[in-house]
Amino acid sequence: MSTIFTKIVNKEIPCHLIKEDDRFLAFLDVMPLVEGHVLVIPKQEIDYIFDLEPELLGDLMKFAQTIAPAIKKAIPCKRVGVAVIGLEVPHAHVHLVPMNRLLDINFSQEKMKPSAESLAKTAELIRSFLL
Repeated sequence: MSTIFTKIVNKEIPCHLIKEDDRFLAFLDVMPLVEGHVLVIPKQEIDYIFDLEPELLGDLMKFAQTIAPAIKKAIPCKRVGVAVIGLEVPHAHVHLVPMNRLLDINFSQEKMKPSAESLAKTAELIRSFLL
């Protein structure tokens, strides 16, 4: 059975796209911790991040590294935090979270519920800073 992320990769479910290439996809989390919370995934459905082949794992992080500066410019923050939780969706993924304080990346806090319009504006803003 396909994960929700595979359905996004296959364009069965829409997303607020940040960046895509032949192996990876980055899109906004629809229930973010903070504005600008991006998910970065391999298109290949693999449950656990440490089951990725070493080269794919490295390339996933390199792909994420191209997005973090755009997030930081679009959403003023001290840092873009990186988290791998791996319990929510059985598809390897990395969270990129704009942070001004440690609590900004606390996954036990209540998540935001932004409108589709708000998410679309945030995605457009982040994309405008991609190199």
